[in-house]
Amino acid sequence: MLSLSSLENHLTARIRPGLAGGPIVFLGLLALCSAYVQGPLVKIFDFPGALAEMEHFGLRPAPFFAVGVIVFELSMSALILAGIYRWAAAAALAAFTLAATFLAFRFWELPPGMERAMAMNGFFEHIGLVGAFVLVAWYDLRERASAGRRAQ
Repeated sequence: MLSLSSLENHLTARIRPGLAGGPIVFLGLLALCSAYVQGPLVKIFDFPGALAEMEHFGLRPAPFFAVGVIVFELSMSALILAGIYRWAAAAALAAFTLAATFLAFRFWELPPGMERAMAMNGFFEHIGLVGAFVLVAWYDLRERASAGRRAQ
């Protein structure tokens, strides 16, 4: 009979080759960055809506913040997907997402009900994104350190 750890080792050996490949990693990173590509594109094609969003959250001057968010989200996503300073871009998106989460999903200020529940769900979903970006940064730094040791 297989123990749990030997079963895990067996499954890991069978699954790792398919999941560790470049296309799967890229697709996972693309999925993680999808909101940070889609959001800026919506803002570009509906710039008045982007300005209204900035105004809604008290970010003034709205054009400055709207353009800044567009450029930031697209450029950090591009760096992550290209693997260029991936750790720094992931850390930057983690910090940005954390700040935006506390700005946009203040569920604790809402009365009990559906709106509060939706805001709470959004809050914790975004905290999950922060965690994922932290893990991307950690993994990229670990891989770079490991590659540096192998090169020596």
